[in-house]
Amino acid sequence: MVDLPRLFEYETVAIPLSDRRARRLDSESGRYLSVSPHPDPGVWFLTAREYVGLLVVDDMRILIRPKIRLDNLFLLLEVGLPEQAWRKEDFDYATNHDLLRSLVSFFARTVETTLARGLYRSYRNRNEDLKAIRGRIDFGRQLSRARLPMPVACRYGEFTADVIENRGLRAALRLALRVSGVPIKDRRRLMRELVAMDEVSDAPVSGDDLQHIHYTRLNEHYRPALGLARLLLDNLTLVDRRGATTAASFMVNMNSLFERFVTERLSRALQGRLAVESQASGYLDEGRHVSIRPDLRFRHPGSGSITYVGDIKYKLTADGHGRSADYYQLLAYTTALDLAEGVLIYCRTDGGKPVGEVTVRHCGKRLYVRGIDLSGSPPEVSKEIKDLAGWIATRSGTVRLNRETLPMSANMAG
Repeated sequence: MVDLPRLFEYETVAIPLSDRRARRLDSESGRYLSVSPHPDPGVWFLTAREYVGLLVVDDMRILIRPKIRLDNLFLLLEVGLPEQAWRKEDFDYATNHDLLRSLVSFFARTVETTLARGLYRSYRNRNEDLKAIRGRIDFGRQLSRARLPMPVACRYGEFTADVIENRGLRAALRLALRVSGVPIKDRRRLMRELVAMDEVSDAPVSGDDLQHIHYTRLNEHYRPALGLARLLLDNLTLVDRRGATTAASFMVNMNSLFERFVTERLSRALQGRLAVESQASGYLDEGRHVSIRPDLRFRHPGSGSITYVGDIKYKLTADGHGRSADYYQLLAYTTALDLAEGVLIYCRTDGGKPVGEVTVRHCGKRLYVRGIDLSGSPPEVSKEIKDLAGWIATRSGTVRLNRETLPMSANMAG
């Protein structure tokens, strides 16, 4: 295995590569890297995109590191765990630079803690043909069988551990066990956890399947482990190579990770004050031909009316301003939703403050820019999220009040 020079996200480096290897990198890693020729023969530019992690192409291995603090990377990955939970993995990643190995260890310990409370069970609807009646007869299926009395088409609920929560964990455990280089104690953890789930089937599960799980007080303790399981199922690619070895690529989209983190944290911070909707679809035009999908819509919990809109962007421009295209996009959202203002939420890594607002000419709409500084410590990041939630609640209340009083003022003026 050839280790190519390490990159940071969005960084460009020039490295010596044969034409064959450069072409392979270009064809196999277009989502993660751009490959372009250097003026010197035998040298190529590699430019990292918004992904971080370990990329394996043929016999080449490339590590792409985040620009944010390492403990804040794990903060974005934490999916509901306290800060102390990932300290060991944060240290491991800082020393061995392998995000995948650190994440698998993190996942193993999280699943162990989750299953210590017992294997979650729930009722699952079953439709089976049985020799004896169980539950209720499915008369539709039974009558379609040309009057055959047996077997009986039955529909019943079974109290079982073979539910999506456990199938998701089991699928991620089996995948994690194929990752090389995981410490022995963590591999043993993974094996113990897999054995503890022997009642659960090995049905195919994707990260999207886990996204739609409904959490209640009975399965809430599964949320952190399932969040990590989803990361592994969505981002881990394993390729069997010659012999018994397996090559693993694990690349995490920082844009998506930051967007999910901000959405989840704002939802928690605004609970009871505003309902937060993520990626809700709508239309820009009256004819419903042009679709829009803002990252954040905020609804008043009483009336259900949309009172604010926001869009989340991971990368801030060098001068601290929002990008023009981002302003245009937010302007379209505020116009389509008939709102006076909205907010762009950016990631900052330099401690600087982005520009506060712009007012659009001729229509008066205000487009605010707020930033989350990921160069600070995790407690500082949490405080910034809390402050942002309070700011959105205040602005949302102002917009709602203005919308309710405007018709009265217009009537009085008439």
